[in-house]
Amino acid sequence: MCQYTIKQDLQNAGRLKQQLEKLFEESFRTTIPDEPDVEPAIAPCQDPKFGDYQCNNSMGLWAKVKGKGTQFKCPYPIAEAIMKNLPSSEMIESCTVSRPGFINVILSKHWMARSIHKMLIYGIETWAPELPVKRAVVDFSSPNIAKEMHVGHLRSTIIGDTLARMLEYSKVEVLRRNHVGDWGTQVHTSLKLSMPMLLGLLGMKRGVNALRKMLTTPSNSIEEYNHFQINLLFFLLFILSNFILQPPDDIFRDLQFGMLIEYLFEKFPSGEVSDDQAIGDLEAFYKASKQRFDSDPVFKERAQKAVVSLQGGEEKYRKAWAQICEISRRGYERVYQRLGVHIEEKGESFYNSYIPGALELLNEKGLIEESEGARVIFIEGKNIPLIVVKRDGGYNYASTDLAALWYRLNEEKAEWIIYLTDVGQREHFEMVFTAAKRAGWLPAEDYKYPKSTHVGFGLVLGEDGKRFELAAAEEWTAEELDRTAEAVGYGAVNTVEKSLFLQRSEHTGHPNTCLSLVLLYADLKNNRTTNYTFSFDQMLNDKGNTAVYLLYAHARICSIIRRSGKDIEELKKTGTVELAHADERVLGLRLLQFPEIVEEACTNLLPNVLCEYLYSLSENSTRFYTSCQFLNAEKLINGSVKSRVCSKLLLEYLQVVGSAEETSRLLLCEATAVVMRQCFYLLGLTPVYKI
Repeated sequence: MCQYTIKQDLQNAGRLKQQLEKLFEESFRTTIPDEPDVEPAIAPCQDPKFGDYQCNNSMGLWAKVKGKGTQFKCPYPIAEAIMKNLPSSEMIESCTVSRPGFINVILSKHWMARSIHKMLIYGIETWAPELPVKRAVVDFSSPNIAKEMHVGHLRSTIIGDTLARMLEYSKVEVLRRNHVGDWGTQVHTSLKLSMPMLLGLLGMKRGVNALRKMLTTPSNSIEEYNHFQINLLFFLLFILSNFILQPPDDIFRDLQFGMLIEYLFEKFPSGEVSDDQAIGDLEAFYKASKQRFDSDPVFKERAQKAVVSLQGGEEKYRKAWAQICEISRRGYERVYQRLGVHIEEKGESFYNSYIPGALELLNEKGLIEESEGARVIFIEGKNIPLIVVKRDGGYNYASTDLAALWYRLNEEKAEWIIYLTDVGQREHFEMVFTAAKRAGWLPAEDYKYPKSTHVGFGLVLGEDGKRFELAAAEEWTAEELDRTAEAVGYGAVNTVEKSLFLQRSEHTGHPNTCLSLVLLYADLKNNRTTNYTFSFDQMLNDKGNTAVYLLYAHARICSIIRRSGKDIEELKKTGTVELAHADERVLGLRLLQFPEIVEEACTNLLPNVLCEYLYSLSENSTRFYTSCQFLNAEKLINGSVKSRVCSKLLLEYLQVVGSAEETSRLLLCEATAVVMRQCFYLLGLTPVYKI
């Protein structure tokens, strides 16, 4: 039996799959010494009757060695040799080989029990997986200044926060970045176009008048004709500068700032806004200004002039815009506080000063070419190029994203850069990443670090199958979030135990437990790449993979421990964990798989993997304390007690407390609660301890 020091205990604690991989790596070196780069393919057995884990390398190894004078005739003898050459280990009870060459491993229940007990003593942090990166950037949320968050921003926020938490737990330093649309990239463009725009508008007006005069007055004066041509030239300049050189979405984005500022002056002539409440709902403020812009030509003209004044640096307009930005940021922060999310803002404007240098580096590599007046990077397999400098000399989203990528690689020294947006932006990021690879900023192989990854997610659908909308606006306003939280709380109270659940619960953490557990989990439990249907009925169901069920399952475990009257911290020091019963062993194995589940969720950037694990762990724990027949449990439950409403809960309690295995089973309950709470934390949820 190997003797472990405390340091070795901590290094090996909970890393079940990794330890098996090391054992099989050593066996590979002995069995197939001419194939040194084989990575062990270790996975849980699909059918528990074969074992706990299996090694699936024999078939692949046979494909490598056949025809090379090997002694082996097929995968089966290779598997037998690998099993025979496994080093002695206290973690393995036995191994078998099944055809065509699977090596099945049954773990030692004594090793499993000791590993769980060590986690209780040293903490859940000892079960954190080891990832091949030390620092990562997670770019998520990223709303646009002066507009409320929409559902896509909320999905990005929820998923991004969970990915950041999982990476942080895995000992990765995570730089949480909020790449807000703060308008920095458009200032340069619009300033250059302000004069052509004004001249073009003037030419359009005069040209139309000249044309009308030519058509209504039978005069062929050369002077009138020349006047028309000159103004037609101005009009073409307007079309060229505003609809060809500058894309329409950029124009609208520029003008929306002007209309917001002008509307602000209309409501507050001094330009001073006392507080957020003075403006009220920023989204409503935006819609009101847009309505004025569309319906009032005089207001529209003032808004256009406001853009020029803002970009010309006029203090009055700059100050007004700064107020709108700050109010917008405070609105986002309220949402982040509700969700328990921490994030640092580094918006588009932050990277403006890095754009010229980043583009020069790309140009030195010969990647940037001239095309129809713009500067672009052609990407193989794409129908359109990546435009990095527009025809007017202005920058765009691609310019900013390339500069941000360079900054994160070279200044922030990130090894993994993760972007969370809807799936519609996938092609844009593919082109940006390809350009970075061609420049040598990133390795050509996707599996090597440093690397960048786009994490796309699908739509939220209403129960009618259409894109989810709130108040027909496709936006989550602060008021709607409040109403949603209230509705969830009411629904949970009336769904689970009617008047007992949540209303009388005790919890810690941020105050919106109902919103957190129900809305967040409903989003995270779905594979992020697919669309999902928003349904309160499903979210509030107390059966199945829902937050309500998980909340209740955790509270029941805590209730069993609390009713025992035992000091669980003292039991950790004096007691031991035993996995004698079959359901105890099943639960113990599932607990030990927690590190590899977190690693899988991090590697594939899929929070739903952790949600599925949490649900299965809850089911295992329920089976553990309800199906086992424990000593003295039935004797302590008389007919009068059985008739009570709470008899089921009392039976569960007595099956643990009062049994001969009480100490071990209380420790197993505590281990389950600890792992569940860590899952809750990684998912950004707050557990309930008492019903």
